[in-house]
Amino acid sequence: MTQHQIRIGEDAPFQQDDGDTVLQAALRAGVGFPYECSSGGCGSCKFELLDGEVEQLWPEAPGLSERDRRKKLLLACQCRATGPLQLKVRSSPECRPQIRPERRSASLIGSRALTHDITEFRFAAPGPAEFQAGQYALLYLPGVGSARAYSMSNTANPEGEWHFQIRRVAGGKGTDQLFNHLRPGDAVVIDGPYGLAGLRTQSARDIVCVAGGSGLAPMVSIARGAVQAGMLGEQQRQLHFFYGARTPQDVCGEAFLRDLPGFGTGIHFHPVVSQPAGAATPWTGATGFVHERVKQVLAERMADCEFYFAGPPPMTQALQSMLMVDHRVPFEQIHFDRFF
Repeated sequence: MTQHQIRIGEDAPFQQDDGDTVLQAALRAGVGFPYECSSGGCGSCKFELLDGEVEQLWPEAPGLSERDRRKKLLLACQCRATGPLQLKVRSSPECRPQIRPERRSASLIGSRALTHDITEFRFAAPGPAEFQAGQYALLYLPGVGSARAYSMSNTANPEGEWHFQIRRVAGGKGTDQLFNHLRPGDAVVIDGPYGLAGLRTQSARDIVCVAGGSGLAPMVSIARGAVQAGMLGEQQRQLHFFYGARTPQDVCGEAFLRDLPGFGTGIHFHPVVSQPAGAATPWTGATGFVHERVKQVLAERMADCEFYFAGPPPMTQALQSMLMVDHRVPFEQIHFDRFF
């Protein structure tokens, strides 16, 4: 196995193993390297290369601006060391992984359709599945050149099961493999956990989960994790779960919440549809955008809540702006990982 030594500032060096990126190597070593999406889109893992050489996996990754490129910044999630490296990056204790990511072989044990375009895929791997509610993993699928990031919908378990609720993407190589070719018993590689938006069990605030599309998965995991941690109850925290859908047939999530103790008393489901007109199934519920529905339901209570959200970039951007600019919700109470 080829290893390359990487050093950040004066800190102790760590090793990059075969196949790993600079970011993966850092997180496996417990280094607090800033990141979010792990796939080149968000730009959170930018660093300056002081010495050494790297292989760039995706030189055109959108996480780097033209200004970044002029400053010769690089993305840790898209670079592999080809020899010893010296880096400059602003590491942070908040980014230090509580559970260090690992690669493991897994096999598909089942799947079920949730909506017309979202399916839950269940994998099993040897050893316990250890992750925080709300985190994601990288899936290496047969015939797909690069990993795909998907959030877990279940919670940590000794059986080694990893569940993902994945939306079919037209022309997507990853979802084509999952939806059209993968069969029970087929092998994949799961690398994880990753993500900084896991459930904060120490917070005493009410919990708000906001999901759109396949952002459903990490929010279901958050809700399940909150119940398992004993965080909810009529005299304790309340959990409000918002789901934003385009049409009535896209609405999902309630069935998972109904399975949890406290649904209707400590757990509240708020679906909203943005395009109800002309739908085959009549819709009599709330309409509009999900961030607007959050404002209608929670009103001036928002600053007293802990927020978790996942979904399309326009949704997450609108929600973050509303919370921070319009309602002064502290940044420390807002948790999401950016994906593009």
